[in-house]
Amino acid sequence: MSDADPSLAVRGLAYAYPDGHQALFGVDLTVGRGERVALLGPNGAGKTTLVLHLNGILTAGAGTVHVAGLPVAKDNLREIRRRVGIVFQDPDDQLFMPTVREDVAFGPANLGLRGAELEARVQHALAQVGMAGFADRPPHHLSFGQRRRVAVATVLAMEPEILVLDEPSSNLDPASRRELADILRTLDVTVLMVTHDLPYALELCPRALVLAGGVVVADGGTRDLLLDRDLMAAHRLELPYGFDPSSVPA
Repeated sequence: MSDADPSLAVRGLAYAYPDGHQALFGVDLTVGRGERVALLGPNGAGKTTLVLHLNGILTAGAGTVHVAGLPVAKDNLREIRRRVGIVFQDPDDQLFMPTVREDVAFGPANLGLRGAELEARVQHALAQVGMAGFADRPPHHLSFGQRRRVAVATVLAMEPEILVLDEPSSNLDPASRRELADILRTLDVTVLMVTHDLPYALELCPRALVLAGGVVVADGGTRDLLLDRDLMAAHRLELPYGFDPSSVPA
């Protein structure tokens, strides 16, 4: 591993589920360090299957996945799962401890951090998401938007190489959506954002990939892809009524 290695390198990734359904047919993609990339595509395109390969929840039928030069393989799973932090669509899938502090401390404590070092890691992660004053609150007393930010903090506390966000803007009111966007822009980490929210993708990710039928069918500037009407129509990607990507400042 060296600093020259990209955060993520996927080569020829193919996968079929045990029932025979082929979800990925040979995915190739590279995400450089510090990039923010949106992963777009219709339902059933293989986006979730791809994401589950990034930290070894699923293992490839064919092809390879490397995270910062380290292969996603059985012997490396502990380190891979520290490096690839997945924030799921429902924060309640990640928050299960009595307090916010305990939720954010859970991962680093499993790595062996204790005492002042662990508390400093927790406080830094909460500060990154604007939740430093909520450490002693029960997560179920927080708003949905606050719970999503705490879920991001639980991943940041692991000091990951890549932050993978699954539909980060879903179910957020406009103010919470903006607050999360402001936070994501400040993070010094590679971001892969899986989303159907095309304006959010344009706002946060200079680059986008379109996954359809288990392969990457487009890779380029987010604005350029959203303005490609034929591409959008072919892959069931629709902009909100009245939204014009060309009108959004670069």
